[in-house]
Amino acid sequence: MYRIVETNKARGFPSRYENMKVNWPTEKLGDVLKKNGIIPVKIKCGEYRDNGKYPVIDQGEDYIAGFINDEQKLYQGDLPVVIFGDHTRILKYVDFPFAYGADGIKILKPREGLLPKFFYYTLLFKPVQNLGYKRHFSLLKNQKIPVPPLEIQKQIVERLDKIVEAQKLNDELIQKTDELYRSLLFNELNAKLKTQNLKLQLEIKKLSDVAEIIGGFAFKSDKLTDKKVSGSYLPVIKIGNVLKSGDLNITNVQYYSFDNSLKKYLINRGDVLVAMTGATVGKVVCSPYDNLLLNQRVGLIRVDKNIADQNFVGMVLRSKSFYDYCQRTAGGGAQGNISPSQIMQYEIILPPLKTQKQIVAKLSAVQDYKKQLIEQKTKLKELFDSVLHKSMSGEV
Repeated sequence: MYRIVETNKARGFPSRYENMKVNWPTEKLGDVLKKNGIIPVKIKCGEYRDNGKYPVIDQGEDYIAGFINDEQKLYQGDLPVVIFGDHTRILKYVDFPFAYGADGIKILKPREGLLPKFFYYTLLFKPVQNLGYKRHFSLLKNQKIPVPPLEIQKQIVERLDKIVEAQKLNDELIQKTDELYRSLLFNELNAKLKTQNLKLQLEIKKLSDVAEIIGGFAFKSDKLTDKKVSGSYLPVIKIGNVLKSGDLNITNVQYYSFDNSLKKYLINRGDVLVAMTGATVGKVVCSPYDNLLLNQRVGLIRVDKNIADQNFVGMVLRSKSFYDYCQRTAGGGAQGNISPSQIMQYEIILPPLKTQKQIVAKLSAVQDYKKQLIEQKTKLKELFDSVLHKSMSGEV
């Protein structure tokens, strides 16, 4: 079992270390790095497996991108290390054997006198400027980071690790709640199928018979911001925000100014989103949030409420069957693509609308619990950001 510590994009607070309330010495990041270990081979995205002995780490949003079984392809060097996405600026703390995924990551190991976890937290606190899909390591290595006494480093790490552990437990509960919901959904459906009258009413429908799919908007990168400039700026959901875990990651987003011309691309709570490109093609999430914007290559599936229940269809599409269909149709791999018309050809077994609603209603307690967990996730993120800021500024 691999211990997933956390993954984050280098976003942090605007404060700089020169505004610290303590006089800790600072050094350039490039001056505190040790020599890397050996990278036997870079694993191409098309070689990632859904299961295997050893995890593959790349610069994507998902902490683990996939798996391999060949031990000879593992990174050969001291652990733990910090992974920096040269294009994405995503940071990952890794303390277990892993394979180097695709291209575009830097493996960072601090010298003695800097705890690896403290080093990781300093990078979260002080982000590099976003240059778009360019390389960022040249900026990162010239940044100055604090080097407080080891005892202070240990205190900060211990303080932040406690919050991270709570975040991990909360995320695991969200995942288990989703698994429970799907299990109960299909158990209820199977129970209904045992009645002869319902069998006669079952229909096999193409998705196009019960829903429409909306493709995302091509937002101009120079109009996107890393922060919410004003109340009109809304988070933009890109392909990388739809995770393999079935979660919608909105902690690492950019923002765009909303006006009525973008109303078609507005995501509301309960909307079904599907990844249409890349290694995660076919992954589906049901948005737990209102007021998000839909980027290109993410599909928004809106159900005809006179025919089908949105929640029912959303959970059916989160099945392995739909994911496998999309992977086959798209060709799989890092560059796989599936079109809206191909998604709409997928067939689902549909009971009468009344039965769909009855099944979903029975599972409402599970959904209510998940909403509480999502609210807790937001509070824990805010707490982590606050404690990180205070710790790195010397306020606690």
